[in-house]
Amino acid sequence: MRRYMIAGNWKLNMGPAEAVKLSREVRDGLRKFALRGEVLICPPFVSMPAVAEIIQDSPLLLGAQNCATEKSGAFTGEVSATMLAETGVTHVIIAHSERREYQKETDADFIKKINCSHEAGLTTIFCFGEVLEDRKNGRAEQVVQAQLEGVLPHLANLAATNTILAYEPVWAIGTGETATPEIAQEIHALVRRTVANISGSDIADAIRILYGGSCKPSNAHELFHQSDIDGGLIGGASLRAADFLGIVAGAEDVI
Repeated sequence: MRRYMIAGNWKLNMGPAEAVKLSREVRDGLRKFALRGEVLICPPFVSMPAVAEIIQDSPLLLGAQNCATEKSGAFTGEVSATMLAETGVTHVIIAHSERREYQKETDADFIKKINCSHEAGLTTIFCFGEVLEDRKNGRAEQVVQAQLEGVLPHLANLAATNTILAYEPVWAIGTGETATPEIAQEIHALVRRTVANISGSDIADAIRILYGGSCKPSNAHELFHQSDIDGGLIGGASLRAADFLGIVAGAEDVI
């Protein structure tokens, strides 16, 4: 049985002082749950050491929002997967829609980053999803399938133990719009079928697929009730401990 994951992506928020406060609130709030799944928080790079200290000896996991395409070298401003692993990071988000849009990252970049992450022993959260124009033009499934096929077959070591998938309907991120549970389930089922075609049914059945489009306490239970949705990649709601813990509660009730 697949364990749920609730992953908080703090994006460009929470410097060290704020990160300590929020991570402490989340850590303490998790004590009331049995935690049949996993809970991950992904602060900015500069806040990671402070957060790592707060969550030590707790069930909270530490993730990064990105990593370099290279292991080391003359790449000013970059942070490698091996460096992240040294700080206590266990997971790294790759190919978030904002990286695709603003940094113009490509499939080739994602392949390099994921391979580096896997080699460093990190679990990758690989993101994908359609924009509003694709959805309106009936191309959502085609776009999602192409994004998966452009990366997954080219990885050196794809496994359900080192890779988590995250479906981001870009039109539902930060807009207040949310894909209905039925729409989300349709895409998640497509993703699982695509993974089966690429890597076989064993990996497809075991790999976790997260929903990443405006998940909140009020809709978490219904979303996570869908058979192919294994948790959420949470943006804005992860910046408020009560909301984030409410989403964890939704997962604990269902998955």
